[in-house]
Amino acid sequence: MCRGCKRFAHEIVAWNGFAETQRDVVWQRLRRLLAESVCAHVRIADAALLRAAAQRVGVVADSLEALAFQTMRQHPLPLAGLGLAPTRDATLDTAQAIAAIDREFYLRSQAHYEASFKTRV
Repeated sequence: MCRGCKRFAHEIVAWNGFAETQRDVVWQRLRRLLAESVCAHVRIADAALLRAAAQRVGVVADSLEALAFQTMRQHPLPLAGLGLAPTRDATLDTAQAIAAIDREFYLRSQAHYEASFKTRV
């Protein structure tokens, strides 16, 4: 699995041969898993503040969760300055949140792969 985009090796290898609908299925899965991963660690406390911070650094995303993650990565202000708040650990800072979300996203992607593609012996 790609540590960056979280696509599976077989998807990366076959990507250029995929129909647009096949690519859409992959992107939908990735968007859902990222959103779940973001929500596991931060909540959007002020959507307007998040949108303003994202706009300042040119981040565009198709969901507030993706916007939160990409904005944290591009503009690592304190969570409150991005309109975000930790969901579990009140001491979580932005760098820790980015790492936790990325780790969660990887684990959820890995679990999806194992449930969907891995051959059981």
